[in-house]
Amino acid sequence: MSFQDEQLAKEKVFRDPIHGQIIVDNQILLDLINTPEFQRLRRIKQLGTTSLTFHGAEHSRFGHCLGVYEITRRMCNRFQRNYPTRVPGDGLWDDRERPVALCAALLHDLGHGPYSHTFEHIFHTNHEAITREIITSPSTNVNKILRRVSPSFPEEVASVIDHSYRNPQVVQMISSQVDADRMDYLQRDSYYTGTNYGKFDLDRVLLMMRPIKSGIAFDISGMHAVEDYIISRLQMYLQVYFHPVSRSMEVILDHLLMRAKYIYQHPSEFEPEFTPYMLMPFFNNRFTLDDYLALDDGVLTTYFNHWTHSRDEILSDLARRFLDRRPLKSALYDEHSKPLLPKLRKLIQTAGFNSEYYTAVNDSFKLPYDTYNPQNSNPQTQIELIQPDGDLIELSQVSTLVASVSGKEAGDQRFFFPKEMLNQHQDIEIFEPIYEEFQSYIQNNHVVNPKENK
Repeated sequence: MSFQDEQLAKEKVFRDPIHGQIIVDNQILLDLINTPEFQRLRRIKQLGTTSLTFHGAEHSRFGHCLGVYEITRRMCNRFQRNYPTRVPGDGLWDDRERPVALCAALLHDLGHGPYSHTFEHIFHTNHEAITREIITSPSTNVNKILRRVSPSFPEEVASVIDHSYRNPQVVQMISSQVDADRMDYLQRDSYYTGTNYGKFDLDRVLLMMRPIKSGIAFDISGMHAVEDYIISRLQMYLQVYFHPVSRSMEVILDHLLMRAKYIYQHPSEFEPEFTPYMLMPFFNNRFTLDDYLALDDGVLTTYFNHWTHSRDEILSDLARRFLDRRPLKSALYDEHSKPLLPKLRKLIQTAGFNSEYYTAVNDSFKLPYDTYNPQNSNPQTQIELIQPDGDLIELSQVSTLVASVSGKEAGDQRFFFPKEMLNQHQDIEIFEPIYEEFQSYIQNNHVVNPKENK
């Protein structure tokens, strides 16, 4: 049975705050949405700890995946209407690619775990590899549905997600510097965080897209819409994704899971207590796909609540800090002040905080835009503009705005520490000199050398 044979007699409509209506007109797609693997995404926040900074950011990866599908569907519709292939190899759109493009768009984030990036760091998982496994494993509901198209179809969908698919147009729809994934999350995250940084003219960007042999390009008359998109993305990273409070809560979460894993792996050092059975395979570094799919944000939050009653003071305190939203404080540092950090850690340790769990250095940088460099480990596909004579020109060659940010990382480096170090919370006078010395190194949210500031 082909994909086209499973067209719905009546389309299914998902009401969406970003795209208005998300149209599903194929039984394969609807059945994929209704699988347990996909429904699990309802229980995983799109932005993890960001909701502890922007309280509206409670949206899920489920809604984002539907949004990426909808943008990709609109791309396919426009390409088929305006740029359908006439002869093989002409670089125009072949609508036989629609099924794999739509399924890859819908499933592209299927492998994300709870609090995704922190979870990956502690347990050494990779959401893209797990997405591929969910799609290609014969045991999953997703795989069974995809095989209704053809036995090789799951592998084709997975190859789009790992960028090895034969048609670069399809790959760039899902993963490029202007793709359906980024265009949806910018608009969606902006909406739910209550900010305006991620807003850009989505309709105009889609209108200017054109298929070419090497992938996707943009009509040069749409250059300013693409510029707006790039600057929106830069601002979202600086103002939302890199927000110091969100990063602080991520540090606490990271250290909380790290402490729980350490306690489990060193039973002789701790009194026996509550065992987190669903995390045991991850603590043992031997987990199955079923173990992974059983986890979501709610499972971890349940364990965090249990850990607030732990006899281990570090575990219980970190759990309370996370659940009660008590972020660490942070200060900016640079290469000049970086040598001061060991001294600050020592002061924090002397004040009674285990510096391994109550301090962290965290740098967050992002390239707003970059040109193609095959020497890079993960080279970006550059944005090409189509000139009136049909020739292609790279975006930063004609846009002074994009040229000004191209290849230049934006972000900062922060040192995280207990807020108590700036607020003398203990009444024991012996600690007062420690707090005073520590505070002399922090001025205007920067790490400084007090000797140089006299």
